[in-house]
Amino acid sequence: MTHHVGQQIAAPKLKRVLGLWDLVFYGIVLIQPIAAVGLFGIAMQMSGGHMVTTILIAMLAMMLTAVSYGRMASIYPSAGSAYTYVSRGLNAHLGFFAGWAMILDYLIIPIVSTIYAALTLTRVVPRVPYFVWVVLLCLFTTLLNIRGIRSTAKANIVLLFGMCLVIGAFLVLAVRYIWVSDGSAALISIKPFYDPATFHIRAIFTATSFAALTYIGFDGVTTLAEDVKNPRRNVLIATTLVCAITGIFSTIQIYLATLVWPKYSTFPNIETAFLDVCRRVGGEWLFQAMALTLFVAMLGSVLTGQVASARLLFGMGRDTVLPKRYFGSLDKRTNTPLFNILFVGAITIVGSLTLSYEHAAEVLNFGAFLAFMGVNAAAIRTFYFKRRSDQRSLFVDIVIPAVGLLFCLTIWCSLPAPAKWIGGIWLVAGILYQAIRSRGFTRSPILLEFLQESDLD
Repeated sequence: MTHHVGQQIAAPKLKRVLGLWDLVFYGIVLIQPIAAVGLFGIAMQMSGGHMVTTILIAMLAMMLTAVSYGRMASIYPSAGSAYTYVSRGLNAHLGFFAGWAMILDYLIIPIVSTIYAALTLTRVVPRVPYFVWVVLLCLFTTLLNIRGIRSTAKANIVLLFGMCLVIGAFLVLAVRYIWVSDGSAALISIKPFYDPATFHIRAIFTATSFAALTYIGFDGVTTLAEDVKNPRRNVLIATTLVCAITGIFSTIQIYLATLVWPKYSTFPNIETAFLDVCRRVGGEWLFQAMALTLFVAMLGSVLTGQVASARLLFGMGRDTVLPKRYFGSLDKRTNTPLFNILFVGAITIVGSLTLSYEHAAEVLNFGAFLAFMGVNAAAIRTFYFKRRSDQRSLFVDIVIPAVGLLFCLTIWCSLPAPAKWIGGIWLVAGILYQAIRSRGFTRSPILLEFLQESDLD
């Protein structure tokens, strides 16, 4: 409900059809269960062979931010995610900037994934031009998302199953390779966690900032807060579960890969090092299967990235921060934000045909970590400073989100200059837009009242 000129106008609501594990599947596919694979070679060199350690440190740090997201979603179960949490927890205008940064993040995710997927298909079928693959991929994912959130959830399960099959094969063959080559005792080693010959604390922290990319996208779970049953419970559990499952699964993959190929300085190609590990343990068929899996993962990111972005725009449109007639509307037949899905699909096509993979990937973290910092700050104010003294917890309400905020700030400050320039231009554009529409920030965006307890059952 929204208050405007003394009247109550019903705001459109999304149907609650998703369960806890739908959210977990969605989050894992958005992150990708093989997210660490693409980072393997570079992270191994940066950390001196200690990528396993960096994955675990990053998991703990990102789970702190996931807790803030989940707790805020339990109070404000709406589609706007960081935009909603910062608006309610800090300030309406700051919330707009968090949402503006998130738009950049979620628009870039499907662009990066589409570019990678199209490049892969072009290499496999070189007769088909790159731009044709881009258009076909975008049309396919856009049409699937238009069909509704149930279709998206079902597609996510299929994609996740396929990725897990290939990773499962790698795990089994890697264990077999190590067992046959060096004996069963070689399966248990402390070196992937700590090798005194190459362990340097500065390198570990630098590599941890890079390894945190493994978890980018977990916050997409909260954009579906209005689609999930019992959001007060399920969103908090799902966000932390997605980070934990991704971290544990990635740790096992990288641990075995490190044992299979311990001399990280001898990778034939540092950017595709994990594929060489696959060839060593399983031969050419596993090499090709993993390459196909990477393509499927990118397809899943396009699919889930588009729907997350569309729902973020819906949350902002419904609050009239963006034009409500377009961004805040739902299609009567499918109960989906149709205009937003089409808009994101068009942006994905244009971005994929004009940006390089490298430049698009560099911009990705700018909006993500800016939003992460905002949510941690909002959690501190909401759960500590806005509560009565007898309800406060210094550790839970201050320490946990503060540590999460500092970790995110460290990563954000370490972004390359081009990403800061592009992200900065986007942010300045948002500041100018908000300054004009709010008449110099003297008028706040219209805020929504939140769902009653009975509406969440």
